[in-house]
Formats: sequence, C-alpha cells, structure tokens
Amino acid sequence: MKFFGDYIRKLREGQNLPLRKVAAYLDIDTSVLSKIERGERQASKDNVLKIADFFSLNQQELLIEFFGESIAKLVYKEKNANDILKVAEEKIEYFKTLNQKQIKIDFNEK
Repeated sequence: MKFFGDYIRKLREGQNLPLRKVAAYLDIDTSVLSKIERGERQASKDNVLKIADFFSLNQQELLIEFFGESIAKLVYKEKNANDILKVAEEKIEYFKTLNQKQIKIDFNEK
C-alpha cells in the first residue's frame, strides 16, 4: 500500500515522463504536481479524473483510492476512527435515501 502521490509519481516515472508534461496536461504548475506527488498538497477531484485519463486508468478506481486516503488522513489519529467510519457509512446511506426521495442536500449552504 502506498500513498496516492507516490502512486502518481511511480506512474509518471514508469513512463519516463517529466513533471512538466503531466502538469501541462493537468493545467497546473509543475511545483503543484511535485507537491501532490510528495504528499504536501492534496489533488483536486478534477486533477484525479484528468490523471486517470492521462494514464488510461479507471476513473472510479482512482477516485476510490483518492477519497479513501483523504478520509483516512482525516480520522486516523482519532481513538475511535473505526467508529467514525461506521457512522459515516450510515450517514451516506441516509443521504442516498433522501436523494432517492428527491430531497436535495446541499452541504455548501450557509
């Protein structure tokens, strides 16, 4: 198991691609891609989708890895991390139920 950034770097290096070429495809600065690869900066969902396209990877599988790591980083230091994840799973199912009832959920509302 490796970090998301490590995985991206290995893909890039495995194809002998310079940072600038991949960064140009992603429309980001090479320093930003370098920080993503080193785990110093979080990629965006859009970046992840573009990375999948660039390297001909399954988008959903790469998103699962990306979000899985993001969530793990968020809660891993908590004593009850596993319980937090169980509650999150239950909440996701609840949100899906609301969505099926066509109740719009907007977490960005203020």
